[in-house]
Amino acid sequence: MARGHGHGHGHGMPTSRDGMRALWISLVVLGATAVLQAGVVVLSGSVALMSDTLHNVADALTAVPVGIAFLLGRRPATSRFTYGYGRAEDVAGVVVVAVIAASAVFAAVESVRRLAAPAEVTHLPAVAVAAVVGCVGNEIAAQVRIRTGRRIGSAALVADGLHARTDAVTSLAVLLSAGGAALGWRWADPVVGLAIAAAIVTVTWSAARQVLARLMDAVDPDLVAKARGVLAGTPSVAAVDSVRLRWIGHALHAEVDLAVPDDLTLREAHDVAHAAEQRLCHDVPRLAAATVHTHPAGAHP
Repeated sequence: MARGHGHGHGHGMPTSRDGMRALWISLVVLGATAVLQAGVVVLSGSVALMSDTLHNVADALTAVPVGIAFLLGRRPATSRFTYGYGRAEDVAGVVVVAVIAASAVFAAVESVRRLAAPAEVTHLPAVAVAAVVGCVGNEIAAQVRIRTGRRIGSAALVADGLHARTDAVTSLAVLLSAGGAALGWRWADPVVGLAIAAAIVTVTWSAARQVLARLMDAVDPDLVAKARGVLAGTPSVAAVDSVRLRWIGHALHAEVDLAVPDDLTLREAHDVAHAAEQRLCHDVPRLAAATVHTHPAGAHP
């Protein structure tokens, strides 16, 4: 006797709205920050501030692919895309990582070029102010993106937020270049630019690991353990044979095999599957759907 049961609990629309709101807020904040910093770059000629500004521009632009992914995720499933378009977020995460990496390469190249041919940095007070503004703006964007991303389960949005948080730290490094320039150290500005590029590489690696893990259907083992515990506590479940979880966009989907007493009727086995599915969707965070298969205890699932 075997019985499958599954329901969808669509959370896509509300969570996509939350994600879009976070992107708009951070886009406005980072856009304003980048415009102010760009003006100071033109006045001062600081390559460290230029690296930071480019990073902020890249960070603002990464909102575009993530936003497109959120919009695609709202579309219903089709006969071709039977799981919907939630995977677009994983593709967006790859684009985000690529943009971060590109900004690191450009910043490094410009810093090396300036290190080979040092130039004077002017308007140092303005450079210092721009650095502080960059730090504050990026931290605001990071807080909004990371908190929202973790709440709705979006790896792409969390990666974007981690990128902004690193920018906040690197913005403060620009203060070191301004201090060095004030002391007459012409090499300080390009050296800080290289340090910023190195910091971008670090966050690129961290974000890439998270995004690629999602592409490989990685989930937190604690979520699997929690799902097993919930299923084991369901009445008439004799054993939990397998639990598979995967992310599709920012929603979890589950496939479960359960052993039930072999004297249950088909209707009773169906009721057990239904109860298990309901308990899973209620107790496991961000689980949107579960397919539950039941079979007689001792039989091969």
